[in-house]
Amino acid sequence: MSTKQYQLDGRVIGDGSLAVIAGPCSLESPELGLRVAKAMKHICDERGLLYIFKASFDKANRTSIHAYRGPGLEKGLEQLAEIKRMVGVPILTDIHESFQAAPAGEVADVLQIPAFLCRQTDLLVAAAKTGRIINVKKAQFLAPDDMQYVAAKCRESGNDKVIFCERGTFMGYHRLVADMTGIIKMREFGYPIIFDATHSAQRPGELGGMSGGDWRLAFPLSRAAAGVGVDGVFAETHPSPKDALSDGPNMIPLNMMGEFLDQVLAVHNASRNFALRDNFEEEK
Repeated sequence: MSTKQYQLDGRVIGDGSLAVIAGPCSLESPELGLRVAKAMKHICDERGLLYIFKASFDKANRTSIHAYRGPGLEKGLEQLAEIKRMVGVPILTDIHESFQAAPAGEVADVLQIPAFLCRQTDLLVAAAKTGRIINVKKAQFLAPDDMQYVAAKCRESGNDKVIFCERGTFMGYHRLVADMTGIIKMREFGYPIIFDATHSAQRPGELGGMSGGDWRLAFPLSRAAAGVGVDGVFAETHPSPKDALSDGPNMIPLNMMGEFLDQVLAVHNASRNFALRDNFEEEK
């Protein structure tokens, strides 16, 4: 089955090239957002890659009620709009509740559905009605086959511009496993696939009310995903992850993002025409 293609910023997602979604976990300050967006745009432009800035205005699914969530809907969208205007990049942000979809869709080019919420029908319908591209993270508890029903909710709400995002499956005890065969299965439904490199390296709740992780694992995991065949990578990045207000342990240092993308691109370019990207016909 061929993969759907979506136009964004003069480039295409799903045409065999590699898109990059990257930014801090949450909006910490206008200055940080602009710094990361400018740096990542330069890194991606040098490599001829579509770059989409990502950051959350509200992280509503933190482990602890005391954890930093972001500046909120109004101030957060103001910051994202300024980044879009100043840097000239497409924007991705999460929504957690249906009422956030319409205002977020006025600013963001891509609306992201968090993994825990990918079966929330009203949220998917509200996102679909904005007409924006919808990046749906596969839930940690969901079988890859079941993502077809997620896409159907968007499609039957009038919007078939869906991306599937693999971010790891819970195996218990604060561990995630990135199932590369799940990427192959999800591709059968014809939608572009994004690999979430840094959340796959996360260890939810490991630090007692906070998530841990090991950003170094994002490198080999992303190389593996590129070998299987994906349409893009998602990576959270920060100039100083140890000082980040959320998800610091699994964020790639900003000064390592060039090396990270070079490694992923090397595998992507070597394997983009491999047969694993196609459907095999059963032998008769």
